[in-house]
Amino acid sequence: MSVASDPPVPDPSAPEHLDVLIVGAGISGIGAARYLKVELPAKSFAVLEAREASGGTWDLFRYPGVRSDSDLHTFGYAFKPWRDEQAIADAPRILAYLRETVTENGLDPHIRYRHKVLGASWSSERARWAVEVERTDTGERFRLTAGWIFCAGGYYRYDEGFTPPFPGRERFARPIVHPQFWPEDLDCTGRRVVVIGSGATAVTLVPALARSAAHVTMVQRTPTYVMPVPRKDPIANALKKYLGPERGYALTRRKNIAQQRLVWSFCQKYPKAARRLIRRANIRQLPAGYPVDEHFNPPYDPWDQRLCAVPDGDLFRAIRAGRASVVTGRTAGFTERGVLLESGRELEADVIVTATGLNVRALGGLALTVDGREVHLPGTIAYKGMMLSGVPNFAYAIGYTNSSWTLKIGLLCEHFCRLLAYMDAHGHAACRPEPADPGMPTRPFLDFGAGYIRRAVDSLPRQGNRMPWLTSMSYRDDVKLLRADSVADPELRFLPAPRSGARPPLRTSRGRPGPARR
Repeated sequence: MSVASDPPVPDPSAPEHLDVLIVGAGISGIGAARYLKVELPAKSFAVLEAREASGGTWDLFRYPGVRSDSDLHTFGYAFKPWRDEQAIADAPRILAYLRETVTENGLDPHIRYRHKVLGASWSSERARWAVEVERTDTGERFRLTAGWIFCAGGYYRYDEGFTPPFPGRERFARPIVHPQFWPEDLDCTGRRVVVIGSGATAVTLVPALARSAAHVTMVQRTPTYVMPVPRKDPIANALKKYLGPERGYALTRRKNIAQQRLVWSFCQKYPKAARRLIRRANIRQLPAGYPVDEHFNPPYDPWDQRLCAVPDGDLFRAIRAGRASVVTGRTAGFTERGVLLESGRELEADVIVTATGLNVRALGGLALTVDGREVHLPGTIAYKGMMLSGVPNFAYAIGYTNSSWTLKIGLLCEHFCRLLAYMDAHGHAACRPEPADPGMPTRPFLDFGAGYIRRAVDSLPRQGNRMPWLTSMSYRDDVKLLRADSVADPELRFLPAPRSGARPPLRTSRGRPGPARR
């Protein structure tokens, strides 16, 4: 006769264990937490955020005019309508939207602020991650364990921006500011400001500063494609008014997804025609006789780099009003009076803003090991744009570069929850992507020409030459791959729950035992 035994007593000295650990409480991490809580309510999870507040980028950046460069009907979550009348919205509105999402979904108890994830070590024997965490307020370090890690820690360094070396920097005794670290007490009213750069940050800053500065000069090495877009979407606002916020938002989202895809596809297929249309739009916005080709005609095709949107043409309005100007040329360095160009021209300034980009850092700098071996990211291949070859139970969030970031994040989160549910249903404890052809040709992780990506491409994972090893930038393709298709895949290998004293065989998603791994 069998005798019932008491359940094991938990070891109070053992580290806390979570089913899922989410790294980062920005737009991706908040979304992942909401999907987990709704789709898999029995799963234990926590969101570890190194900073003292949620919101990620939208809480970090405080420079004048900071806003989205995508419409919020596609940049927002599929599950939460964007109710504001602004389609291209400023940071405080976006931050309020994100924090509403946290509150409405009861996520506050799951977010742990000032908790920085330093690294994680995977044990196949235990089928779990051991995660090293540091309290950024006290310096205390401790360990917890997790069945899965969902890395939503962003793609750039929060502690430093990219600033190239400028000879003579020490000669300029007045403020030199990077937008990532904008001083709260910096007042540019009545001052001459030179902004170095021509990307999304620069074209946002210039019109915002021009409202009160004496004059703002944007210095660019090469031009950027800039398109005026309406800050408010009249069709979206009408749909929400007459159909209600839920249906209006859903229809607007579908409209804008199709519109984004159409514009990008047109630019890729007919680059010369796209260039002419953009140039024509710029001419209409600029003063008569303005040297459009010198300052707004890039040497590359549209969407080889991200196209900059300016709401209601605010950059062009500032130029027309004479409050802002554009200078195209290489910066030679700084002088006592301002910025010196290689042409010999000197631009006098009271404030210099180096809007020169981000420093990309894959996975937020998270160091990974698998069974004692360090994960070398350039030696891994991205699987479905969300996992890494040879790395078990690890997912990451990287959005689109040619469309709204969050469109892809939503699909990744849906697929992630379906994958966890599939593993539970089939008794799997772990899964690991492995290419059937180890010699598969690879190429850079992102096919994108932006400078911040080119500088970091050698430190990023690679992508393959076929699905599911391609990093897709197509929402339509990803809907099929991540939402419609099965999570089971011949190149995703599964591991059942470990048994005492024996290491279980690796299994493919078709259920056949795989070869022994050493």
